[in-house]
Amino acid sequence: MPIIETDRLVISKFTLHDAKFFLELVNSPNWIKYIGDRNTKTLKDSKERIKNGHLKSYKENGFGFYKLLLKNESNKPIGTCGLIKRESLDDVDLGFAMLPDYEGKGYGFEASVAILNLGKEKFNLNRITAITLPTNQNSIKLLEKLGLSYEKKVIPFEDGVELLLFAKDL
Repeated sequence: MPIIETDRLVISKFTLHDAKFFLELVNSPNWIKYIGDRNTKTLKDSKERIKNGHLKSYKENGFGFYKLLLKNESNKPIGTCGLIKRESLDDVDLGFAMLPDYEGKGYGFEASVAILNLGKEKFNLNRITAITLPTNQNSIKLLEKLGLSYEKKVIPFEDGVELLLFAKDL
């Protein structure tokens, strides 16, 4: 069931049927490099991550990460974009990732604009944040293009890695 549509994308909720795609996404080179290896190696692992992450977030918050389906390729899943409420951050966080063949083609921007509008209009969010590694220049450029500004360095996770926090009032 679509949540939103853009010119090129159908944005919809993940289901357990998306385990194969999600497994491919979380093991893609830039996911591993910039988001991290979350030890999701089997379809069973993937289904557990969807159940305990995406589906739980939809139920508890009304929002979460969504799959991005490419209209001109018969709704092929190509990435994810969405909102997450992390315990370690004060505000709702925007995140995105694409399969390698679809990086750098504007899909992240297109999906993020739609998700930010959804956050403001449907979920009444007044402010959005995003976190990224300082070395992830493509993510930083996209966040700035979306109107988010660097605010501070944060260490939101137990791994102790320092990330850059960007924010925007909606």
